[in-house]
Amino acid sequence: MGQQQSVRPAFDATRRYVRVCVRRPDGFVEFEFAIGDPALCVELMLPEAAFHEFCLSNEVILLEPAAAGEGDWVSRLNDASRRDIEDAV
Repeated sequence: MGQQQSVRPAFDATRRYVRVCVRRPDGFVEFEFAIGDPALCVELMLPEAAFHEFCLSNEVILLEPAAAGEGDWVSRLNDASRRDIEDAV
């Protein structure tokens, strides 16, 4: 008694999200794309024009840009591996 259960909104596969991670000098855009839940995303990279077409055709919801370092998957993986090593010592 007295415990509250958090209610998660229903998964909505019609909602599509994009978070720009990096606009590269070579004309490519690195971004995260999610369907239904922005926390579950894939990282993609497209040329600028193709990125805009992708966003229009998917009718995406643009999320705030990633903070410095948040959009770099390799960097996050390296940080995670270092934490595991430091935790083991």
